[in-house]
Amino acid sequence: MVVGKVSEFIESLYYLCVTLLRFKNIMKLKNYLLLLALLLVVGVRAQVPSGNKYPKREFRGAWIQAVNGQFRGIPTERLKQILISQLNSLQEAGINAIIFQVRPEADALYASQHEPWSRFLTGTQGQMPSPMWDPMQFMIEECQKRNMEFHAWINPYRVKTSLKNKLAPEHIYHQHPEWFVTYGDQLYFDPALPESREHICKIVTDIVSRYDVDAIHMDDYFYPYPVNGLDFPDDASFARYGGGFTNKADWRRSNVNVLIKKLHETIRGIKPWVKFGISPFGIYRNQKSDPLGSNTNGLQNYDDLYADVLLWAREGWIDYNIPQIYWEIGHKAADYETLVKWWATHSENRPLFIGQSVPKTVQFADPQNPSINQLPRKMALQRAYQTIGGSCQWYAAAVVENQGRYRDALISEYHKYPALIPVFDFMDDKAPGKVRKMKKVWTEDGYILFWTAPKADTEMDKAVQYVVYRFDSKEKVNLDDPSHIVAITRNPFYRLPYETGKTKCRYVVTALDRLHNESKSVSKKLKL
Repeated sequence: MVVGKVSEFIESLYYLCVTLLRFKNIMKLKNYLLLLALLLVVGVRAQVPSGNKYPKREFRGAWIQAVNGQFRGIPTERLKQILISQLNSLQEAGINAIIFQVRPEADALYASQHEPWSRFLTGTQGQMPSPMWDPMQFMIEECQKRNMEFHAWINPYRVKTSLKNKLAPEHIYHQHPEWFVTYGDQLYFDPALPESREHICKIVTDIVSRYDVDAIHMDDYFYPYPVNGLDFPDDASFARYGGGFTNKADWRRSNVNVLIKKLHETIRGIKPWVKFGISPFGIYRNQKSDPLGSNTNGLQNYDDLYADVLLWAREGWIDYNIPQIYWEIGHKAADYETLVKWWATHSENRPLFIGQSVPKTVQFADPQNPSINQLPRKMALQRAYQTIGGSCQWYAAAVVENQGRYRDALISEYHKYPALIPVFDFMDDKAPGKVRKMKKVWTEDGYILFWTAPKADTEMDKAVQYVVYRFDSKEKVNLDDPSHIVAITRNPFYRLPYETGKTKCRYVVTALDRLHNESKSVSKKLKL
């Protein structure tokens, strides 16, 4: 075990040294030398096992996609019931964040002020749902009832998943066809154009301004996945905007960099508590392309999708990263374990969560124990690194359907106790004030523990949730132990379970702000 950790530490130092050799800026070099000295003293933080079987803070997300057509043409009330049923099932499985697709093809599963209703909702792009409803607003409200975060998932550039699809008359394409390019069987915004970036920022401004979202989320589609034998048709744009670049690949990456930076600035300028997250393809670069890359052999974010994810994290342009590590342990070209270790070492000081494929996890046996699937080992790997703060399940319906008893395992073991979302302290590290005036009151519904929200000067200071803990009367209060959490709620009250009237216990309540900073506790001894 010790030998393994030493080898991983040496591997981390190797990666760091390779990085140093690539720096020409002397100030950056000095900073990295300082970091190297720190690593020699304390070891690589990413390589230290957390040792926490049940973490109190963990991102536990699930993606709900629209692009597969699962909502298409379903009557409003029926679809609402389907979504409620999914959310209830996911809540029971311990999921605390929903990533919901609201913009698959420059369209909207919400009442957009700029783009047409999605065909993935009504069956025809531009057709308003009848009776009228707003799926994003509905999902935000339902997620809040269940104390789940809501992340609005958008695709930035894609306009048609197939050229056969018809665009609504009001689609922006008809006003500005010069902004778009055809590649393979699909239509895209041209990422090189300032007008494309301005439009996408306008869409995000509309969402963040009008909806109470917790995050804006993008997945792995930047420049499109390569079509064999076909180059992306941007020669004219390169001739017009490529000044200063001798390499088109560098120019393409720069175009995406500009969008990511602008989106981050846009979101921060409107609501500084709203996060901006990316879920990139699982391989950044292979070692054959870059010694800093992973020991893999597959498509690359940096070279093929022109997505320099590590730069975005390093520069603080994204607030979290969920690489899609959808392969199994032992995959010849893209081994899951290799990639988890690589990303853990390259978190770039931004929250890192792992994108898990439910089907690929349950379809493959653990190489060390063929009688079980790979979920136990994958969860152990995920929780072995302090730089990994949780995971997100692809896809939500696979959890709900309990494929391979995946949901059962989350309930009984891996999500046995509730978890708070990790703190994004680089966005806000100030906790709200303590709850006030906590008291037990008898009502017709039984005993209720009431409290008053703490005072707040700004939206960032405001308490939006509360955590209720229960301890035996003589038990030491340990708020780091999630097994004592009996509720995470938006209500300033909690219904107490009346037992014999002689059971002595202690209830502890804390407040959480929008970024899940936790206040100091207030406790009350009770007999129930």
